[in-house]
Amino acid sequence: MFDWLFNGVGWLIAWVYSWSNDYSIAIGAMAVVVMVVITPLTLKSTRGMLEMQRLQPELRRLQIEHRGDRQGMNEAMMKLYQEHKVNPLASCLPLLAQMPVFIIMFRLLTGLTYRPEATAGFQPRHLSESSELYQSLVGQTEMRSIGLDLAVHPIEVMRDDFARGLVYAGLVAGLALLYFVQQRMVASRTVSPTMSPTQQKVLQYLPVAFAVFQVVLPTGLVIYYFVQALVRIGQQAYITKRFYGDDDSIGRQAQQASAKAREISEEDAKKPKKAEKSGQNEQFPSKRVTPSKNKQTPPNRPAAPRGDGPPKRPKPPQR
Repeated sequence: MFDWLFNGVGWLIAWVYSWSNDYSIAIGAMAVVVMVVITPLTLKSTRGMLEMQRLQPELRRLQIEHRGDRQGMNEAMMKLYQEHKVNPLASCLPLLAQMPVFIIMFRLLTGLTYRPEATAGFQPRHLSESSELYQSLVGQTEMRSIGLDLAVHPIEVMRDDFARGLVYAGLVAGLALLYFVQQRMVASRTVSPTMSPTQQKVLQYLPVAFAVFQVVLPTGLVIYYFVQALVRIGQQAYITKRFYGDDDSIGRQAQQASAKAREISEEDAKKPKKAEKSGQNEQFPSKRVTPSKNKQTPPNRPAAPRGDGPPKRPKPPQR
């Protein structure tokens, strides 16, 4: 159904290969093209996310005010978004755009080295049979570039020959390092009012785990993500300069608002503790030492006469 889309991207990578005659350059160029297409969406989503952060104190107050009333809270939040002309879904645009791009590139790059049988040569998919890229791959069993076979999986190379696989492992480790640097750049300028330090650390290391996962994918995809990570680092540097460069920039305002929202959350977290202590005092009252005035006298015990002094004992009958 979407073969026309895969064939179009295949034509583009074949065109890059026609003047470069190098698989890594062709794959890296595709990574650059994808980042150029996604960058406007990334900038727009970043601005939308910062606008949302500037509203964090007001949102936190609404959550406290409408605690227990989900419908009222949602209506108040939507009214706040409309007043400030903020779209809460704007920050999701790059994620929505990257998913189909990932599927396209994964299918295309794995299709370049498709084998109908394990012992057969390549039968490239989504390429014109007259293209130089197709002619260079058809019937071959390797996709050599920069001293590496881009068709093999790093984990398979390390399993067969560990010394030879160290080069592939180093490529994956380099990708993990780039992901870590990129995530540190994002975390250094982002303050979340509801996220604990442990959660922030987890988010920093999740991309590293994704990079390690690349050992089970073709090396060509590792090259693709490696180039893409380099472009992302440059993109994040540009975002920092554009949105956080001045003291009155939208990024600085968002940081101050996030810090204010954190203070509101901490103050609200202390209130239940005080209420809990007072509630415990009411739940376990002190025992009464003196008897109640309204306490009824037991039926088998004679009532004490009114007046001063102890009650008089009845006289025994005279004989």
